[in-house]
Amino acid sequence: MPEVRQRFSEELRTLEDEVQRTATQAQLLLEQALQALLGSDPAVCDQVVRGDDEVDALYLDVERRILHLFALQTPVATDLRLLTALLHINLHLERVGDQAVNLAKIAKLVDGLPQIPEVLRDLEEMGKIALSMVGTAMDALARRDVDLAETLPQLDDPIDQLNRGMMPKVLEAAGDRRMLEWGIRMYLVSRQIERIGDNAVDIGEQVAFLVTGQFREFTDASHPEIEHPELLESDPTTVLENH
Repeated sequence: MPEVRQRFSEELRTLEDEVQRTATQAQLLLEQALQALLGSDPAVCDQVVRGDDEVDALYLDVERRILHLFALQTPVATDLRLLTALLHINLHLERVGDQAVNLAKIAKLVDGLPQIPEVLRDLEEMGKIALSMVGTAMDALARRDVDLAETLPQLDDPIDQLNRGMMPKVLEAAGDRRMLEWGIRMYLVSRQIERIGDNAVDIGEQVAFLVTGQFREFTDASHPEIEHPELLESDPTTVLENH
């Protein structure tokens, strides 16, 4: 193998290792954010927010190195697919880190508010599934396993179902303003966890593209950005009053 090509291949392997490292850190943040949410621990919330700096740094470094390879090398078809897939996967992992931070910020905002145990149980189940899905997606990448990647939409179904049932459970607390405030913020948590599941599915789609050379969406679901971002800062009960 020519020396230039060998260095290029080594750089590709290093890049993929870095993307896996980003995934590990994003999963850690998500795990900590869920812990903070369920355990009402403000110190862990702050730890998640600080930890996102590492995810962002890894994301920017991987993106820079990929663009550098695009500019200085002439990738063949398989290498081009790998670089493109890693670029997209890197972005989805950075979003998972951001969503973990959103969970931590919300957990800090609701500290001391009364809770709805059934909603917490649903969020705990959703969080466990989402965390597992990110791990499955990255495992599919490491193994180049399309069949494993294609299981992700099915794994995502319970998250979507629990998310759809969240608002009716929240509205049952409408008679208690403080509990309603907690519930509305938990609805926002539910939406963030649902998006993490979507990001895992998107990573699976990139794995399938990498292996087959053809891109196809596994589902037809739309991917809206964070709903009602004002709930992160203001009194969320006003959202219902204004709609």
